[in-house]
Amino acid sequence: MSYLAYVAGFGVAVTIFLWLRDLRIFYRTGLSGYRKAGYLGVPYTALALLGFFVTAYAEAWEYLGLGLVLLALYLQGRVERENVWLHGEGARERFFGSAERINDKGSRKRL
Repeated sequence: MSYLAYVAGFGVAVTIFLWLRDLRIFYRTGLSGYRKAGYLGVPYTALALLGFFVTAYAEAWEYLGLGLVLLALYLQGRVERENVWLHGEGARERFFGSAERINDKGSRKRL
């Protein structure tokens, strides 16, 4: 097992984190783009896990496994999502909670 297995493991962790973020935003806002991203996060996470196992256990194909992890991250980033933040706030305002966001799940009609 080479150092690329650790890189692939970090990629899997990032994929899982992004999937859980999309689920959390959908749960809070009810936006349909995040629902789609949450659904598509399942196969993308499975693809990343497959890439990790290929990288970790098939040393001749470790670059193929790393490519699968990167493909999962690329595909997960291409899903269309709505903007949750109302204005052009920075990361600092978002982190401290002073930024306005769309949070009313009941006022919009779900698709």
